[in-house]
Formats: sequence, structure tokens, C-alpha cells
Amino acid sequence: MSISTLSLTRFPGSISGLLQVASLLSLLLLLFKAAQFLLHRQWLLKALQQFPSPPPHWFFGHKHQELTPLKEACPAVTHLCHSLYHHADLTSVLAACHYCLCPKKFCPLGSLHQEFHYLSILNCPHSPSLIAHSLMHTTIYDPGYGLLLLNGETWFQHRRMLTPAFHYDILKPYVGIMADSVRVMLDKWEQLIGQDSLEIFQHVSLMTLDTIMKCAFSHQGNIQLERNSKSYIQAVGDMNYLFFSRARNVFHQNDTIYRLTSDGRLFHHACQLAHEHTDQVIRQRKAQLQNERELEKIRKKRHLDFLDILLCAKMENGSSLSDEDLRAEVDTFMFEGLDATASAISWIFYALATHPEHQQKCREEVQSLLGDGASITWDHLDQMPYTTMCIKEALRIYPPVPVVVRDLSTPVIFPDGRSLPKGFMVTLSIYGLHHNPKVWPNPEVFDPSRFAPGSSRHSHSFLPFSGGSRNCIGKQFAMNELKVAVALTLLRFELLPDPTRIPVPMLLPVMKSKNGIHLHLRKLQ
Repeated sequence: MSISTLSLTRFPGSISGLLQVASLLSLLLLLFKAAQFLLHRQWLLKALQQFPSPPPHWFFGHKHQELTPLKEACPAVTHLCHSLYHHADLTSVLAACHYCLCPKKFCPLGSLHQEFHYLSILNCPHSPSLIAHSLMHTTIYDPGYGLLLLNGETWFQHRRMLTPAFHYDILKPYVGIMADSVRVMLDKWEQLIGQDSLEIFQHVSLMTLDTIMKCAFSHQGNIQLERNSKSYIQAVGDMNYLFFSRARNVFHQNDTIYRLTSDGRLFHHACQLAHEHTDQVIRQRKAQLQNERELEKIRKKRHLDFLDILLCAKMENGSSLSDEDLRAEVDTFMFEGLDATASAISWIFYALATHPEHQQKCREEVQSLLGDGASITWDHLDQMPYTTMCIKEALRIYPPVPVVVRDLSTPVIFPDGRSLPKGFMVTLSIYGLHHNPKVWPNPEVFDPSRFAPGSSRHSHSFLPFSGGSRNCIGKQFAMNELKVAVALTLLRFELLPDPTRIPVPMLLPVMKSKNGIHLHLRKLQ
């Protein structure tokens, strides 16, 4: 009895002792992380001493200049760029609260604004940013790794494996498929022409999805007429917005916490919808390849389509792609081929609508080349120089992917002798570069002559598809689709802006408008 009583009296004391030990360990861990952060901060400040900049905040560096509402993001970036270009060519960002709370993603960050910086960064060994890599893998691509997230030798193997899917012999017949998809969209627009202004982004998204499904994934139906396609496009749009929103919220970096939030649940639902669509695409093609006739067609092809390459691929060790990596590659190309291309086409239409004199010059060029547009071929695409100039100028003002983030795998030495150390995370603001008055005089003015044949500019002053070894693998596919869409649309409609609904650009992973892109359409006789 006395032993039992003694044990009970000691039990509370044991709990108290454990709490004291736990508190001490927590305090030591906090001190360790604080010391780790301070040492890293000192290392960062030393690395950035050679780059002059405006006076930073003692805690956030220049981060406080970038923390603006999404709807104000473009004007804020433009204002920031103009102010920084007078003082500096690198913005140091010491996001103390973010990286201290997320030590596994601890990394210094800088924003570069000069074209020679982009040349040095994009041509040196680098990898996707740790933060973007972690967030995208644990949410969008989990459990596989696509070309966007792979590194090193595995990335090189996948890139080399997929490059033949964009050989010009493969891309040539795609022009006819693209034209058919654009005509379906334009036919729908004719039925809606009696309405007020038309929000074009959703229509363009359906068209680009239809195109990518037929060209890269051998789809036989018509996506633009299928109801469930809209839910997929909505899911991709939600993922785009929520991913960016999560990246800006320090408390949402933790996967467990994020899944408990309303945004986290919505993001998970959007990912499920997107993955179900991808899985269905893969299943359908696998089923088709069970047919001996379909297999015989593939054997006779000199170059395979994107999905057929993935399904027939053998890695260097002789193994096929895992189901997870296969889905991740399809997701990557589907998202980019749908969302980024739809963004580019929509903003090009808006730029032409707001500059009618350039729109008319493009129309006259296309009419002289295509007549009534009954047929458009691969050879036509290189015979519309002024239209191409206008497309490129619109991509400069409204880059479809406004920001690229990279982690330096090796130290980088710039041509002027300054350098950045290994482990430095750099945000390459494509939007900022394209609106840099030192790179592009009067950057807000729509001036297609900047891209006139023979005009001189730095090789890395115009990067709508990024640059270097990790540039967009489908950039030629995308440019072909932009030209086809613009040419056929201008033959059928005059594009006019809606002055009551001016688009509000948002710097998301893909450039979007907060209130949509509304245009008036006038049918040409």
C-alpha cells in the first residue's frame, strides 16, 4: 500500500520534469534556428554587398515593396522595376519570417532585372526553386516528377526522350488540327455575337485544350463541345490561383496545416479533378494501343506523338516510366499547353483590340496570304512577318509566364565581375525584364517594330518561353498555335475593346486577368 501511494505522489513530479525538459529542448531548438537564420542572413548580406540597392527594411529587406494585393501586382512590379533600375540591378529579399518558420525551405532570394543577368543565370547549372519544387510536388504532381521538377541526369534523360515529340515533321500536320479547333471556337463566337462583350479566356482555353488533346494525346472527340471539359479548365484555373496564394502565405507552407484550410480543401479537390482527367487520357490511349492496327500505325511512324513516346519509352536502365512519372509528364504538358497558351492568345487578342491600326495591318497581311482562310499550312506560318511582330510585342507586354524561380547549383560570375554564390535562389521576373526601360525604351508602348527583321537586341531581353537549357520544350508548338489562332480570327472578326471592362492583369504562375478579358466582336463581311 505504501509503495503504491509513493508511486502516485511521484507521478505528478515526473510529468513536471518531462515538461521542463521539453521546454528546455524547445528553447534550445529555437535558439539554434535563430542562430542559423542570423548566420545565413550575414552570409546573404555579404554576398549582396557588391549589388547597390535602395535602403532595405531591417527585417524584410525589399520584400515589403513586393507584398501587394494580387490585383495591384502588375502596376506594383512596374513601379518597383522603374525605381530599382535607377538604383540597382538586384533586389535583395530577406524574408525572415518566411524562411525562419520554414527551415527546410531556407534559402536566400534575389530578383534580377538586367538581360545579361538572365543570360548568366539561365545558362548556368541550376534547378527549380526548393520552395516551388516542394509545393508543386506535394500538391500538384504528387507522387510523380515531371520535366518541370526533375533535376540532373534524370531531367536530361526525360528532356532528351521528349524532344523528338516537337520535331518539325511532327509539328507540320498539327497546323491543320490547330486550324480546325480555332474554327470551332470562331463558329461558337458567331452564335454569340449578338450579346454584349464576350469574355474570351474561357473560350480560348477550351480551344487550346481541344488542340493539345488532339495533337499530343491522339484524342478523337471534340473537347469544345463536351460539358466536362469546363470543369477541368476551372480546376486548372483554381490550382493556378491557389498555388500562388499559398506561396505568399507563410502559415500555408506546412502541408498538414494547409490541408485543414478551406483553400487547401479546394486545392485538393481541383487536383483530384485534374488528375482524373489526366488518368482518363492515359487509360484511353493505352486501350487504343491494345488494338493491333493502332500498334501497326505507331510502328510505321518516323516520329511518335508526345503521349506515345511516354508510353513506349524505355529509360537507360531498360525500365519503363512509372505510372506516377507518366502522369506527372502528361500533367506538365497539359497544364502548360492549355493555360499558358490560352493566356498568350487572349492577351494578344486584347493587345490587337486596343491597337486597331496594327490589327488592320495584320488582317491585310493575312488576307493577302490566305484569302478566305479556307486552308492554312505550315509554310504559311513563316510568311506573315508583321503579324509575328505583333504577336511578339504582345508577349513582351503580357508574358504568359511572368516569373521564373531558380536555385543556383554552382556560383555564378556575371560579365561585370560580380557574382552570386551557390545555393542562392533567384526570381527571374520576365514581366519586370520586359518592362525594364533600360532594356526596352518606352516599355508600356505597343510597338511591333521592336521585332522587325534585322532589329538588334540582347539574346535574353525577350523571354516569353524562358531560356537556357530549361526553356519551354513546346515553344515552337505554342508559337504555331498563336499564329494560326490570330490569322484565322482576324479573317473573320474585328476585335474591339470593352471600355467598361478593362482587364486587370494578375501576376500568377500564368498571367491572368482578375476580371476576365472582354472584347466586342464585329463580324467581317
